[in-house]
Amino acid sequence: MATDAVSLQSPDHLRAAMVATLIERGPIQSPQVEAAFRKVPRHRFAPEAPLADAYSARDTVATKRDSSGVSTSSISAPWLQAEMLHAAQLFRGAKVAEIGSGGYNAALIAEVVGPEGLVVTFDIDPWVTERATRFLTENGYPQVKVVLGDAEHTVEQHTPEGGFDAIIVTVGVYDIPWGHLLAPTGRMVVPLRFSTVSRSLTFIRDGDRFVGLDPAVCGFVACQGQGALPDQVAALAGGAVKLTLESGPPLDATALEDALRGEPSELWTGVTFDWAEPFDSLNLWCATADETFGMIWRDETREEGRLIKPVMRWYCPVLITPGSFAYLSYREHSRDDGERRRWEFGVYGHGRDGAQLAQRLRDHLATWDQRWRNHPGPTFTLHPAAAEVPPPAVGRIFRKRHTQLILNWERSS
Repeated sequence: MATDAVSLQSPDHLRAAMVATLIERGPIQSPQVEAAFRKVPRHRFAPEAPLADAYSARDTVATKRDSSGVSTSSISAPWLQAEMLHAAQLFRGAKVAEIGSGGYNAALIAEVVGPEGLVVTFDIDPWVTERATRFLTENGYPQVKVVLGDAEHTVEQHTPEGGFDAIIVTVGVYDIPWGHLLAPTGRMVVPLRFSTVSRSLTFIRDGDRFVGLDPAVCGFVACQGQGALPDQVAALAGGAVKLTLESGPPLDATALEDALRGEPSELWTGVTFDWAEPFDSLNLWCATADETFGMIWRDETREEGRLIKPVMRWYCPVLITPGSFAYLSYREHSRDDGERRRWEFGVYGHGRDGAQLAQRLRDHLATWDQRWRNHPGPTFTLHPAAAEVPPPAVGRIFRKRHTQLILNWERSS
């Protein structure tokens, strides 16, 4: 029995169980990707993680943290890696750039594209590239080229003739400067940030623009270097509550701290939900409708985190001005006996402008509920920064350094 228990916790058994889960739940959709996941020993690229954690189908493995404990390098969750590999539509002999290294994902790519393919993986952190080079060599993938440098510039220096067939980005980025490095029929799979929202999108060329397909909710380690995300972060209550805003005037942490500890305004919306319902399009709509849109987060393990009650643990909508904010909350909804249990969205406003912000957030919620809740969501298109692009009738243009991202809710583009 002891021998059986050990074998059930062996890397081979855990890897097989991970693959079975990924097949059953859908992320693995091709024999080529399945074969890669079966062969590459994930635990050897994350030796600091317990085997069960390394082979968890749903969990990320943090491999490096900064002095505050924030992850600066990680191995993405297997389900997301499998989905991104599928989205890239890799093939034997493909030329692939990976932006954000670690080794494991590059090994998966190398298995799919075969020895006749090209895999170049980029990272700005020498600790990451040294480690990735060592692990790739030790595990049989010395053909993968590991490049140290800021991907904002170094990818172009290593682009093969004809461009890359796929560019897979495994860090959260604010902009996409690599479109011109893609082969005409190539694909970019990118976790893109806009107004603090993150979506993994598959971009394909359509004339002088790119169309973004299959938006997926995701979270990645933020990129570093020249393309770093420009978010403002206000850490309140000793870091137990955090507000994140991309644009707008500088946040006043002292005023926001006072606002947090003051008596909030309270609004209830009449809009109900249950936890099984997806409502990730709500963030997309609020980001489209309001330039003060951001995210609020609390540390549930700390007493002061209880100063707020956000409806979502991660990516909870909030409207933020320099000294005030209003966020989405919830309470149990009254119901008749036998009715399925539901909850009601509410809004709490803090600070001098909190009540006004709460009204605005409630209005955005009502519009989403009436018009967009059962809608497929917006289309995503990416244009060069200098292009003259008409604004959508219902949508927003997010202007970036290299590109313009357009969200169009009428789905006409």
